Amino acid sequence: MNIIDLLEEEQLRDDVPELRPGDTVRVHVKVVEGTRERIQVFEGFVIALHSGGVRRSVTVRRTAHGVGVERTFLIHSPRLAQIEVIRHGRVRRAKLYYLRGQVGKRAKIRERREAAPKVAASAPAEEVEVPAEVAAAPKRRSLRVRSKAE
Repeated sequence: MNIIDLLEEEQLRDDVPELRPGDTVRVHVKVVEGTRERIQVFEGFVIALHSGGVRRSVTVRRTAHGVGVERTFLIHSPRLAQIEVIRHGRVRRAKLYYLRGQVGKRAKIRERREAAPKVAASAPAEEVEVPAEVAAAPKRRSLRVRSKAE
């Protein structure tokens, strides 16, 4: 490794969650106003992820008072206090720039639901005893309507 790669590796953050396009995130940004510093929260959905390593950035979009607002954040910047993933979106594109022209329901992103883990059938199913009167009862025929052709 060269010296630049070593320096960049030191600056990488380890508290960054896994981000994907369509995710709704809440980004906490440190804002300096004069001599005071406060944390400002920006909540929206990820429309693009850029590059990798220290230069990795994320573009977040939200609608505020009917106006679309986009901000690009450097993920490994010391100005970011934290990034929270609120919900995962189900999209089929890597860049969601087409949402800039959408309004209302068309601008919504469906939620991605993770499949429940399948339970392995390690133990054999228990046999259930069937009462004698149920087992001896005649089978019911279906009440299907037959056509004249039959």
